[in-house]
Amino acid sequence: QVQLVESGGGLVQPGGSLRLSCVASRFIFGHYNMNWYRQSPGKEREFVASISASGATTDYADSVKGRFTISRDNAKNTMFLQMNALKPDDTAVYICNAPRQNSWGQGTQVTVSS
Repeated sequence: QVQLVESGGGLVQPGGSLRLSCVASRFIFGHYNMNWYRQSPGKEREFVASISASGATTDYADSVKGRFTISRDNAKNTMFLQMNALKPDDTAVYICNAPRQNSWGQGTQVTVSS
């Protein structure tokens, strides 16, 4: 069974930065595209960013473009989300997704507040 484990969330002030990680196991990580999503209370799950299997192609939601960077290290079966210039609206549970495996992680909480 595919496993996706996120880490790196926490409480940060507006304008601050965080780096999230997602460690994948039980599938050939380097062969597949991966996504980050986020979900806030009372809102639907929202696409944040995607990355191709090789890491050469990325895509971002308009709301995070220019502030967030998705990357991956296939040798370590790990995907990252570098989040800069964080805003209170970025507060959410950030969730790792392996779409071809139809698998989701448990998520890591990010809270942006002064």
